[in-house]
Amino acid sequence: MTPPSSLSLAAPQGGAGGGPAQPDPRLGLIGLRAEGLRVEYDGFVAVDNVSFELAPGESFGIVGESGSGKSTVLRALCGLAPLASGNVRLTGGDALPAPGSKAFRRQVQMVFQDPYGSLHPRQTVDRLLAEPLAIHGVGDAEARIERALDEVGLGTGFRFRFPHQLSGGQRQRIAIARALILEPQVLLLDEPTSALDASVQAEVLNLLEALRQARGLSFVMVSHDLAVVTHLCQRLMVMQRGRTVETLPAADLAASRVQADYTRSLMQASAGFRRTPGALPAHGI
Repeated sequence: MTPPSSLSLAAPQGGAGGGPAQPDPRLGLIGLRAEGLRVEYDGFVAVDNVSFELAPGESFGIVGESGSGKSTVLRALCGLAPLASGNVRLTGGDALPAPGSKAFRRQVQMVFQDPYGSLHPRQTVDRLLAEPLAIHGVGDAEARIERALDEVGLGTGFRFRFPHQLSGGQRQRIAIARALILEPQVLLLDEPTSALDASVQAEVLNLLEALRQARGLSFVMVSHDLAVVTHLCQRLMVMQRGRTVETLPAADLAASRVQADYTRSLMQASAGFRRTPGALPAHGI
């Protein structure tokens, strides 16, 4: 499986045998562990007994068809989807905040799929970035807002614009800046580039990887694009109908070393349309 040609990132290396990648011992980072997650809506089981571990500083992908439950897993991790059973906790340090607490939400932030829908249309970029700082009582807002805009490649010239005055790629950069302004250690990415053009997708993905390496962030990224996940993530989990199909290193997926038939079918679907010689009738249009 070949990653998009427009991406120029070095593919991260995962742990051997599909296990969590080993964090750099020099970094005091935070990871995350999910055990037996189950999410129900009016008797419908959206996520059923899903478990995985995100090592500190690791990038972990979740892939599957639409409706497989991958976005619901992200929402369960940050408390936006109620858990019927199971638990989520941070790893990699002592006295880490408990799930649901204000301190936990500061450490675990999310970037949503639709950048326009996740930004208030009547708030300027300045107010969008100032709001999380005010909620968590973080001072030095002026400097933090300017630094956040610089980090995502926009600059202070965008500070007093409204979302409708920005392009799709610029809106997603603002969404990323808002998630990072609290300096979290874990970032949840719900198909962050699916609503963007291909050229803009590459820019945003390169930005995310550069920020991950610079800040030592831990990523959980949901996507239906196997090439992107294989390229940016060290390990990945395949989901179907709310359950885990298999978990494997990204290098194994790229080399087609997979165990489950469902994963093979995803790889075939991801290969795209291929015309078979002689498939059209001789007098076809």
